Amino acid sequence: MATTDAEAGRDLGERFRRWLRERHLPVTRQRDLVALAVFTGGRHLSVDAIERQLRDQGHKIGLATIYRSLEVLVESGLVRQLDFGEGFKRWEAKRQGSPHGHLVCARCSVVTEFSTDRFERILPLVADEHGFLLQRHRVEIHGLCRACRDAEVGVLARAGRQGG
Repeated sequence: MATTDAEAGRDLGERFRRWLRERHLPVTRQRDLVALAVFTGGRHLSVDAIERQLRDQGHKIGLATIYRSLEVLVESGLVRQLDFGEGFKRWEAKRQGSPHGHLVCARCSVVTEFSTDRFERILPLVADEHGFLLQRHRVEIHGLCRACRDAEVGVLARAGRQGG
């Protein structure tokens, strides 16, 4: 069983290559590099972040190739596309473990994951209460992260002192 992020990333990379071979799709260096970037490069990556990460590692891969590789990764079921309403998409590897939701800062766009274990217990009850057959769900909370909230409170406090 994979115990580190690097090992988990390598395992997902091998699963992706196997998925491609089973479908007689080319296993290219570019696809492999994009997959590795998503599997090991952190969570919630934008295309620009993936391109920058690859460039910093000495690889020059065009944005169109990155987008095409991401489409194939999503099709493989190993990666999910996320849209937090920021005007661009993000991608994350689907990892084993407990389900999670996302806290999205409206000011700085930082995305923080949190466990949805408590939600998982109540969602089927809510759905059943309304005669709804739950098939899938996503938990996203938009607001201000602690740093942006603290900065806003500081600005308001300073404005109050200056106005009084």
